Amino acid sequence: MAGLDFVLFEEPTGYAIFKVKLQQDNIGSRLKDVQAAANDLATFSKLVELVSFAPFKGAAQALENANDISEGLVSDYLKSVIELNIPKSEQQINLGISDKQLGPSIKEVFPYIDCHSNEVVQDLLRGIRLHSTKLLKNLQEGDIEKAQLGLGHAYSRTKVKFSVQKNDNHIIQAIALLDQLDKDINTYSMRVKEWYGWHFPELTRLVNDNHIYAKLVLKIQDKSNLSDDNLHDIAALVNDDAGLAQKIIDTAKISMGQDISETDMENILTFAQRTDSISTYRANLYKYLTDKMHVVAPNLSELIGEVVGARLISHAGSLTNLSKQAASTVQILGAEKALFRALKTKGNTPKYGLIYHSSFIGKAAPKNKGRISRYLANKCSIASRIDNFSDDANNIFGKVLKQQVEDRLEFYTTGKAPKKNSDAIKEALELSGASDLAEAPKEEQKEKKDKKEKKEKKEKKDKKEKKDKKEKKRKAEDDSEDKKDKKKKKKSKD
Repeated sequence: MAGLDFVLFEEPTGYAIFKVKLQQDNIGSRLKDVQAAANDLATFSKLVELVSFAPFKGAAQALENANDISEGLVSDYLKSVIELNIPKSEQQINLGISDKQLGPSIKEVFPYIDCHSNEVVQDLLRGIRLHSTKLLKNLQEGDIEKAQLGLGHAYSRTKVKFSVQKNDNHIIQAIALLDQLDKDINTYSMRVKEWYGWHFPELTRLVNDNHIYAKLVLKIQDKSNLSDDNLHDIAALVNDDAGLAQKIIDTAKISMGQDISETDMENILTFAQRTDSISTYRANLYKYLTDKMHVVAPNLSELIGEVVGARLISHAGSLTNLSKQAASTVQILGAEKALFRALKTKGNTPKYGLIYHSSFIGKAAPKNKGRISRYLANKCSIASRIDNFSDDANNIFGKVLKQQVEDRLEFYTTGKAPKKNSDAIKEALELSGASDLAEAPKEEQKEKKDKKEKKEKKEKKDKKEKKDKKEKKRKAEDDSEDKKDKKKKKKSKD
């Protein structure tokens, strides 16, 4: 790399451009003596010289420029600062910058500037930052710290701003908590069954549902107190199944379980109460997640289900990240370990990841599971993009896409031709009330058709002209050859 000519220093109060007077060397740059030299203002001021300092007009302008730099964009203000202070030259000018993402944007606007963000540049910027109050004009002690604090708070506020209605962070937390609760409920229920089973072992065989079992433990308590008078209460807990309730009462009378003390029973009931409350909370959380998915990603939840859709969003990191993923990535999302293992061992790559839990994959025949998972991932990608980028949230497109997947499944089974994508999208646009958008493709198709016809006519005309030219040229060549032959014959006669 050639030596640096200038260094751009971005800080909360404005932009500063320094000219590099003495070039630093990479060799020995990490030595303690060299690093310590940057802490001395007298030594460091020999390396750089301030060309210009352009302060921001206010906090709003500072925040706008900070957002542009974080995204690797050149703002109009930064463009004017560079244009005024770095002269245009036929030779390439080397500019040191702190963020390498900003380099391509500067190069696009100023082709004669090469941007660098290496260790030498970072050392120079570190020294400038350290001595900024002395090197920059019209700055007092503490101004930069205040500006940093204010800009930091403003920048953080803009980054965490969100729509209360359309926020996927709650979905990510809810699905993670739902998975954790499922594990905890299974563990707690197993412990309740094992503990209470010493007293009433036959109940485990009669009732399989964990939540109902915990409720029955709280209701029955000591089996010796259970009688026919409790039939109505027991039936209410087992979904109004009077036959099962009577069976529980009859089994309790002849149970082989041991009697337990009041203290032991109290502990069992306390633990059963905890299991019951967690199971109830899990049901409420699932309802909350379902409602939230219908608000944030209505089309995705309509297509693949709320839980699988939430898992996809959680695994991708956000709905925006999921919408940016290709359909092939969505297809194997959640099966990364299997994918890399297959690549390493040169085996078969996985056909599906999280979308395997969709009902469509279960309905498909074994030979069609890979095909339908690819098709479903494609539709999930479309649905997530509609949910993320559309202003009007509805599930119309989700219903149409779901019908397409069902038609595709039927096609694999019976061979019945499914609906075309263009027809399906047109139907969705008509249902959503955007019929004017549905008509737009027709006009575009007509224009394309007209252009194609004109192009074909022109090509035919050009071909005909070329052919005529070739024929004329060939005739001219034949005539010239005939003339030459005649001359030769005449000479031979003479």
